[in-house]
Amino acid sequence: MYKGVNASDGYGIGVAQVAVAPDLSFTPTAPEDPEAEKARYAEALKKFVDQTNAQIERMIQTVGEESAAIMGAHIEFAEDEGIKDMVNGAIDSGMCAEQAVSDAYDTYYTMFSNMEDELFRERAADVADVKTGLLADLLGKEVVDLSQLPENSIVVVEELTPSMTADIDKTNVAGIVTETGGRTSHSAIIARALEIPAVLSVEGATTNIKTGDMVIADGTNGKVLVEPSDDELEQYRKLAKEYADEKAALEAYRGKETVTGDGEKVLLVANIGNPDDANTAADHDCEGIGLFRSEFLFMDATELPSEDEQFAAYQKVALRLKDQPIIIRTLDVGGDKEIPYLNLQKEENPFMGFRAIRYCLNNPEQYKVQLTALLRASAFGDIKIMLPLVTSLDEVRQAKALIEECKAELDERGVEYNKNIEVGTMIETPAASLIAEDLAAECDFFSIGTNDLIGYTMCADRGNDRVSYLYQVYQPAVLRSLKRIINEGRKAGIMVGMCGEAAADPLLIPVLLSFGLNEFSVSAPSILRTRRIISEWTKEEADALAEKVVTLKTAAEVKAVLQAAVK
Repeated sequence: MYKGVNASDGYGIGVAQVAVAPDLSFTPTAPEDPEAEKARYAEALKKFVDQTNAQIERMIQTVGEESAAIMGAHIEFAEDEGIKDMVNGAIDSGMCAEQAVSDAYDTYYTMFSNMEDELFRERAADVADVKTGLLADLLGKEVVDLSQLPENSIVVVEELTPSMTADIDKTNVAGIVTETGGRTSHSAIIARALEIPAVLSVEGATTNIKTGDMVIADGTNGKVLVEPSDDELEQYRKLAKEYADEKAALEAYRGKETVTGDGEKVLLVANIGNPDDANTAADHDCEGIGLFRSEFLFMDATELPSEDEQFAAYQKVALRLKDQPIIIRTLDVGGDKEIPYLNLQKEENPFMGFRAIRYCLNNPEQYKVQLTALLRASAFGDIKIMLPLVTSLDEVRQAKALIEECKAELDERGVEYNKNIEVGTMIETPAASLIAEDLAAECDFFSIGTNDLIGYTMCADRGNDRVSYLYQVYQPAVLRSLKRIINEGRKAGIMVGMCGEAAADPLLIPVLLSFGLNEFSVSAPSILRTRRIISEWTKEEADALAEKVVTLKTAAEVKAVLQAAVK
C-alpha cells in the first residue's frame, strides 16, 4: 500500500495505465536568424492557445464553465506580455526559442513554487504545463493523451497537468494516481469536478506501478493499493457502494436551511479565490461567500488592477449571489504571496514582516483604489470588507478612516454605495485573539482564519512534515484561542465566522457549534456534507462534548474523544 494526498474523494477500482511524459530535452544552439526564431516561438504560441481553447470548449461540455475556466490561466500565462518580452529578448540576445521559453517559464515556476501558501504554490504547475506545451510544439513532440483509454482505467502519471486532466474521458477513468500535486492544484480541482477519485503525491508511483496492474485508488483516505487481495477488493467495493449511497443521500440537504438538530440556524458559506468560483459555490448550494481572496486579482495581473477592473470582479460576485452575504478580504500580499510589480523588499522572515494590512496601510492611495472598488460594488449586493492579519486596534481604525475617505470621495462623484457597509477583521494571529474584546468593539464581524492561527499559535509551519504533529486544530492552545475569540465576538453582539480549513472538519463541527460559531465558510464541495453534520447535533449534545474536550491536555486526547463521538 502507498500513501499520498487525498485530492478527490471516492474509491476507484481498475487497471493501471501508466502514462509517460515525452522527452523534451534539447541541445541549445544560437540561431542564425533571431527574427525567424521569434516567428517559430509565435507559431508555437498560437498553436498552444488554439489547442487550449479547444480543450476549454470540450471541458465546458464535460465539467461546466466554472471548471473549464481553470484552463484560462494557461492562456493568461502563455499570452502574458512580460513573459513574451522575456522570451523574445532572450532570443535577440542569442538564445534559441526552446532555451528562451525554458528559462522564462522556469523563472515564473520558481517564483510560484517557493510560495508557502499552497493555493499559490500550485500555480507553479500551471506555469510548468504551459512550458511543456510550448516546448512540445517547438520540438514536434506529442504530449500525453488521456482521451483514449480502456474502461476502468486507473491513470498513473508523474504529474497530472491541468491540460491532461482536461482531455480525460470521464466514462473510462476510474481513478487517478500521481507522484506530485496537492488538494488545491488545478488538476485536483478538475478531478473533483469530474468526480474521479484521485490520490496525488504518491512517491515512486510510475516506477512501482506497471500498466496492467490491478489498482485501488482510495481518494478519500489518500491510499493506493496495487494488486489487492480478494478480501481488499471486496472491502473496497463495499466502500465504493456506501460512498455512492452517501453522496446521493447528501442531495436531500440541497436547498435546505443549515440548522442544528434542535433547529438553531447557522450560516453555511463558501471560500472562493476568483469571481468565477462564485458560480461553483452557488451550484453547491452555498448561502453566501465567507472569504473571497482578492489577491488573485493582483497575482493574475502584470500591473496594479485599476479601480474599474477590481469593481467589475467584485460586482460579478455580488450579482451572482444576489442578496447573500459576501465577505471580501482586502489584499493579503507578502509572506508567501510575492507579486513582482509591487517590488517588495526581501525579508529574512516575510511571514512576520511587511505584509497584508501592514503593506496596505503603508500604501494608502493604492489601498484606497481597492476600498473604493469594494464600496462601489456594495451597491449591487451584500458586500462586507475584511481586514487581514490584524494585530492591533490601530490597524482597524486606520483602515476604517481610509474607508470613510473613500465614501466622501464617492459622495462627491455621485456614486452609489452601501453607506452602512460592514467592516470586519480576519482573526488569524495570537495578538488578535488576545485583544478580541477590543477588536469586537470596533468591528462588525470576525472571521477566524484557522490555517494561520494554528501556525502562529503553535509556531509550526503547516508545510513542514517534521512539525506536522504540532500543526493541529486539536491542540488545546488552539481550541482555547478559538473559544475565546468566539466568546468575545458573541458578547459584543457581532457575527463570528470561520473561513479556515477547520470549519469543515467533521470532528470539530460540534465543538464549534457549542462555542457559538455563527458562520461556517468551507470549500464548495464540502457544503452539503457540512450541512448534514451540523443537522446531526443538538446544542445540548454539542455542549456536552465540548465540556469534555476543553478539559483535555493533549491533541491526541482531544482527537480520540472527537473521533469516538462521530455520529
